[in-house]
Amino acid sequence: MYFLERFDQSLKRFRSQTANILTLINLTLGAVALFFIVKGQLELSFWFIFLCALFDRFDGMVARKLQIESEFGKQLDSLCDLISFGIAPAFLIYQASLYEFGIPGIVFVLIYIICGAIRLARFNITEFNGHFTGVPITVAGCILALTYFTTNLLPGFVLMFLVLILSFLMISTVRVKKQ
Repeated sequence: MYFLERFDQSLKRFRSQTANILTLINLTLGAVALFFIVKGQLELSFWFIFLCALFDRFDGMVARKLQIESEFGKQLDSLCDLISFGIAPAFLIYQASLYEFGIPGIVFVLIYIICGAIRLARFNITEFNGHFTGVPITVAGCILALTYFTTNLLPGFVLMFLVLILSFLMISTVRVKKQ
């Protein structure tokens, strides 16, 4: 009987952390993407950022489905999203193209990361009403990561402009309905 009770308690504890585990997988994949960027394996990095998006999608769905949403989970998700959809895509585009611009390339990447952090902080302190204010960092990060495949087709200044547009869209007052 004792072992069944302990097993049941462990199972409940695991269930209550399922969404956070998925969120931490998102973070892990984002960190792995950064390691691949450092190693110059940019396409592989893109695929890890793509996987981050899948896990980010599932963590929220699981939290709502199991009714285990928490303030801790919301904060953890934002911290992980900053890595996976802020820093990783920004470094990917920097390494693929923007490094050619030197300091301006670095500045544009930093603006993107800062705007992503502001976007996430603003989301965390506002009541969600079915609409996001500003483009979510997940969307901006996925778009930015996808531009990796255009780095041979588009001039670098176009990518810099895109980084700037995505940055300002994240902190804008544009309302985006949650899908």
